[in-house]
Amino acid sequence: MTGHGAAAGTGATGSGAPAHDRRAVVVGGGLAGVTAALELADAGLEVTLLEGRPRLGGLAFSFKRGELTVDNGQHVYLRCCTAYRWFLDRIQGAALAPLQDRLDVPVLDVAHAKGPRLGRLRRTALPVPLHLGSSLAAYPHLSLKERAAVGRAALALRSLDPADPALDGVDFATWLGRYGQSARSIEALWDLIGIATLNATADRSSLALAVMVFKTALLTEPGAADIGWARVPLGDLHDTLARKALDDAGVRTELRARAGSLTRTAEGAWRITTDTGHHDAGTVVLAVPQREAHALLPAGALDDADTLLDIGTAPILNVHVVYDRKVLRQPFFAALGTPVQWVFDRTDASGLTDGGQYLALSQSAAQDDIDEPVAVLREKYLPELERLLPAARGAKVRDFFVTRERTATFDPAPGVGRLRPGTRTHAHGLYLAGAWTATGWPATMEGAVRSGIGAAHHALAALGRHHEHPPPGCVGGTPSRSAA
Repeated sequence: MTGHGAAAGTGATGSGAPAHDRRAVVVGGGLAGVTAALELADAGLEVTLLEGRPRLGGLAFSFKRGELTVDNGQHVYLRCCTAYRWFLDRIQGAALAPLQDRLDVPVLDVAHAKGPRLGRLRRTALPVPLHLGSSLAAYPHLSLKERAAVGRAALALRSLDPADPALDGVDFATWLGRYGQSARSIEALWDLIGIATLNATADRSSLALAVMVFKTALLTEPGAADIGWARVPLGDLHDTLARKALDDAGVRTELRARAGSLTRTAEGAWRITTDTGHHDAGTVVLAVPQREAHALLPAGALDDADTLLDIGTAPILNVHVVYDRKVLRQPFFAALGTPVQWVFDRTDASGLTDGGQYLALSQSAAQDDIDEPVAVLREKYLPELERLLPAARGAKVRDFFVTRERTATFDPAPGVGRLRPGTRTHAHGLYLAGAWTATGWPATMEGAVRSGIGAAHHALAALGRHHEHPPPGCVGGTPSRSAA
């Protein structure tokens, strides 16, 4: 073992234990799997990571299109995402995905009666909840009455506990209606944030998950909602740097190695079979989507494994437009009064250097558009960009394409909380990881990393090992009150 992997753990996996107890296999090379592999290796286990694709990164990856390096979708994180921030530090990539100094979201409404109007959601350094007070008071997309009602709802939301099971069965829109939120308030504020983080509108979102998002990001610490995003292709982080970190930790990574079955050997080890061979280990972490996990789970591993099949999925569509000139002078903005949701400038990250500009539109909760032909989407979104960006009206579109993630996230619908399993199973040495597990978070990069940490730490505890330096706020893979 080399690097971090040489850090010795203590306990039951010493010289008298079966050899397979010193070995672990992680199935899945997304953020959850990479995290679990790093944590297990850092504690001294011999770790193999199996990934069916030819790359790491799961659903946050990059690919080449001509001379451009394209992300499959725009992924952001918040300052309160301590687990993902730890992950960036662990792979030495934090400088490549910096955070804003302070939350600042331009919000452009093109349906205003007097013409397009720009507002901003900003924070100050004042304590919570005053840090957003001046921004809300000046937010032009709501009336004075609506702003006051938003403030009252935010204070009421602050008293809710996202871990309360009763909240999981209620939809967020119903709760907002009880607190006097108008349809406009939901569109211009609650859904503006909620759709991007939950991948569902308020009427289709579990109140528990909505409370978790809004309470953690907006009502804990002044800087909790400051936004960060990669200034390089996601593949540079989640594939290249992650692979280097795994190599340095002594993890053996096998790509194009899809797990086909999981069984027990006569010696009591787990055997994971792929199309190229098999691996035996005392510890296995299944860090794959819920349906793949269901197919691999042995009988009796969960009380009712079929509930995994009841966890729905929700799509995200990303629209990519390359113009022959600069049409946007801000790094990103959100939009109202248009099908366009969020627009990001990806010019520098993509490697475009000839004076053109590459914009990426992130369209969450995209059930209506996910299967539309590219030609239909072009007719729909290019005129909307011209409404939003006057400079685009005279620009030439060099390229227009879309990326579709039909199962981008689990569906955060009311009742999903009771379907999400914990990390541990009834089968000794077998653990689950993935954003769909019971992290308390919606399907985010933060949730994925937390799940990987939780799986690894439960596995190490069962082996009598300990991890000397767990990531902040992530012990056990569950959210702490002070960190997200």
